Amino acid sequence: MSHNQTPSALLAPRSARSGRSNYELYSWMFMRISGIILVFLVLGHLLIMNILDGGVQRINFGFVAGRWSSPFWQVWDLLQLWLAMIHGGNGLRTIINDYAERDSTRLILKSLLYVAVVFTILLGTLVIFTFDPNIA
Repeated sequence: MSHNQTPSALLAPRSARSGRSNYELYSWMFMRISGIILVFLVLGHLLIMNILDGGVQRINFGFVAGRWSSPFWQVWDLLQLWLAMIHGGNGLRTIINDYAERDSTRLILKSLLYVAVVFTILLGTLVIFTFDPNIA
């Protein structure tokens, strides 16, 4: 058999896979892209919150109220929240798929993960957009 010929046994996985979606590929690409974006968002957050203008001593209710009065900072924090939660949830989903041996265990763990991710994203989004600086 020459090197150009392929045994028919090796062709079966490709033909069986052709009907599947590319979910894992898109998930992998999302992890890389969101990771790069998160590096800049988180480093910017740490620089602004912990280093510039006196550091963490100035962070209080008034500081957050002033920050979230700007749509720029609302979007910054929202993007950071959403990307971090989806990125982390996707990573944990991969770990669950790799290490949970039984289907029932995998289903329970991933269900708990999805509920926690969705709950945190919804609650965080609600807080960012309904924050009332006048309640203090």
